[in-house]
Amino acid sequence: MASGITQAEYWNGEVGTRWARNQAVLDALFAPLTEALFERAELKPGAAVLDIGCGSGATTLEAARRIGVAGRVTGADISAPLLAAARTRVGGAAPVTFVEADVEQADLGRFNAALSRFGVMFFPDSPRAFANIRRMLRPGGQLTFLCWRTLPENLWVQVPREAVMPLLPEVPPPPAPDTPGPFRFADADALGALLKNAGFGTVSCAALDRDVVLGRGETDAEAAAAAAHVALNLGPTAHLVREAEPDLRARAEAAVTQALRGHAAAGVVRLRAACWLVQAG
Repeated sequence: MASGITQAEYWNGEVGTRWARNQAVLDALFAPLTEALFERAELKPGAAVLDIGCGSGATTLEAARRIGVAGRVTGADISAPLLAAARTRVGGAAPVTFVEADVEQADLGRFNAALSRFGVMFFPDSPRAFANIRRMLRPGGQLTFLCWRTLPENLWVQVPREAVMPLLPEVPPPPAPDTPGPFRFADADALGALLKNAGFGTVSCAALDRDVVLGRGETDAEAAAAAAHVALNLGPTAHLVREAEPDLRARAEAAVTQALRGHAAAGVVRLRAACWLVQAG
């Protein structure tokens, strides 16, 4: 993300629009991780659930399916384009409400459970955000979320990134500590301390590794090209070439495609994703 741009500006601009347009790709990419999230959350029928950073609504709708019509789910996000996409997916009597709100400070009601699929790493003020989430949970309520472990453990990001880096005229500096970003909570000990300081009594961080499908095709070459498109448009590597000149972007796409070709088999590119599956109550 460019310096001087707020999270709201970032997710309400071109990035949010692109993510909304590619909602099906993202949902498929994260499907094995989403399944693990809901297995851990163990949502009860009739529960009130808050989905933090709900994006285009896949996790919100899955929560609604699990709790039934007697419950309710509030999906909260700061991105208007993603929320617009989410609202088009609601059908029938699903007990779902989507709200444009900053969970760091908004009071959205009281909930039996809160969950998030990669939506908690971008708060400007994490202690304030988690304390506010804790306040919105009813007694006995649980927060369950996914966040990324380290960059080297996440081959779905690392492989494309390593292919792009030699092409860049300047190597971007590493993010400052506790800067909003995908790998902000890679340190489980620091994350656990943060959650306890925010008012959570019990915290567990379980390592979760899954292979994710980055691209498919009729051939391995097509699969690698599809995976490169995802990596350079939707993944954490995308910001490295977002404002690149056409020639550099073309060379980056060729390099990433070649790197991913080595991970293609039977028309599918699979790479490891490494997360923390966190629960706090």
